[in-house]
Amino acid sequence: MKMNGLLKLPIALLACVLAFSCSKSGKDYKNSSRATGWKFGDKQGGFQPNTNYQEQETGPGLVFIEGGTFTMGRVQDDVMHDWNNTPNQQHVQSFYMDETEVTNLMYLEYLDWLKRVYPPIEANYKNIYKGALPDTLVWRNRLGFNEVMTNNYLRHPAYANYPVVGVNWIQANAFSKWRTDRNNERILLEESVIAKDAPSQASAGNTFNTETYLNAPTQVYGGNTEITQGGKSSSKNAKKNDSTGLYIQRKDGLLMPQYRLPTEVEWEYAAIGLVGIRTYNIYRGRKKYPWDGQYTRSGKRKTRGDQLANFKQSDGDYGGIAGWSDDGADITAEVKNYEPNPFGLYDMSGNVSEWVADVYRPIVDDEFNDFNYYRGNVYTKNAINEDGTVKVVTIDSIVFDTLSNGKIVARDLPGEIVQTELTDDETYLRTNFSKSDNRNFRDGDRSSTRYYESFGFEDDQDGQSENDSRRMYNSPIHSVTADSTGQIARSYDESRTRTTLIDDNVRVYKGGSWKDREYWLDPAQRRYFPQDMSTDYIGFRNAMSRVGSKSLKGKDKRPTHTKN
Repeated sequence: MKMNGLLKLPIALLACVLAFSCSKSGKDYKNSSRATGWKFGDKQGGFQPNTNYQEQETGPGLVFIEGGTFTMGRVQDDVMHDWNNTPNQQHVQSFYMDETEVTNLMYLEYLDWLKRVYPPIEANYKNIYKGALPDTLVWRNRLGFNEVMTNNYLRHPAYANYPVVGVNWIQANAFSKWRTDRNNERILLEESVIAKDAPSQASAGNTFNTETYLNAPTQVYGGNTEITQGGKSSSKNAKKNDSTGLYIQRKDGLLMPQYRLPTEVEWEYAAIGLVGIRTYNIYRGRKKYPWDGQYTRSGKRKTRGDQLANFKQSDGDYGGIAGWSDDGADITAEVKNYEPNPFGLYDMSGNVSEWVADVYRPIVDDEFNDFNYYRGNVYTKNAINEDGTVKVVTIDSIVFDTLSNGKIVARDLPGEIVQTELTDDETYLRTNFSKSDNRNFRDGDRSSTRYYESFGFEDDQDGQSENDSRRMYNSPIHSVTADSTGQIARSYDESRTRTTLIDDNVRVYKGGSWKDREYWLDPAQRRYFPQDMSTDYIGFRNAMSRVGSKSLKGKDKRPTHTKN
């Protein structure tokens, strides 16, 4: 035995010698390029990547959702026979999602910022603030007394942590853009990149926008370089004459991706929370709710009989009999009032339904794509001035859109980059897309209408077919116009030949609400509503894409397999 130990010693020494000789003969590329051999940051080479990047920071209010595969659609009986959510296999990339719905308090912060930066008392800005206001009249019912919610729900502190409602899909997206910019501005402030008084100097022509900062940093804050270069970090780099260090760039990995509405497949994947019942990719049954089990009441000893969500239990029963068995809410409930699902998300069933990003169609076209599925892509590019600089929205170039209900909203705010459609040159011979607007791709086009004839369609100069009324999604076309005095004129499409309410401006909303029966609590359920209209039962929450690895570093190890 002792001889064996002595033999092992020379072998170990030989291995050390070989390792040393290899390291001497080879080159350590830890701090140098594997492509060229140049040292990173070398004065002669010049290239300096971020070699210290760890992983994406989790934004305020968000929780990490590790991506994976799941069966999208109903796994229970379709008693309504909608046939719009038949099961199909999908894969979702990792992302982040708000642990709760966006609350009144969160939305009031947004309104307060708009009111300070774009005072509604000034004629040029009044529609910016008014266009962002939730519709508090959604609470009114012709045979119900709901004025207490109409007058108090949005602003009274008693409802501060309740989900915001009365917000349409367009307003939800505008809030998401604002949230992105405010978070990234905070990061630059904490990193001493911008002047410490930058937020207090915000005004109509002096604001921060993430994409403008990344693409044209000298045009942020109205071109005031004293703000963008006023931080300690920028000043330090300026003294070194390091012009590339004056601004944070995308390659630095410091700024967050955008807050946005989740796609339908992301929302449903996050809501069902299969991560809580998986073992070696084998599912222990078909999951019906965000929680485990087939019932809406808790089976745990301490909470047995308590409702697990806020929903309408039967006709005239929005909460139950007063007392311990009541679900604690008749309208919406304060967020985090019920237990979260396995991902740590609250109220993915009940409380309020939620807007998602997708345009509604009766089918999910999984035959064409089953990876990060999303219907609603409208590809754009930054508009460029004649001098080659990006075109930024100014105070005098704000574009306002009049929605179908007469509400006026700002398309973009000052400081944002103007977006324009892609040209034919940019889509020529592409195999992945051929036009900017892909909302109706493979659905509702000529070849998919039941009246299709290969030689039966002739387009006029506007590109409209003479048989346009025969299209698959023949939705009503209402008209809202404004005269020179700003007076709004509304007209209704009263044609009796209209066949559907579906068009490219109708969006999906998911999840049951306080106003829905138990049937709609299934995360697979999908309904639709016009994107410019709002209700007292639809709210929203934000998501954020994950960049980099699929899993968080230091994730839990897989469970150990035990024999029965």
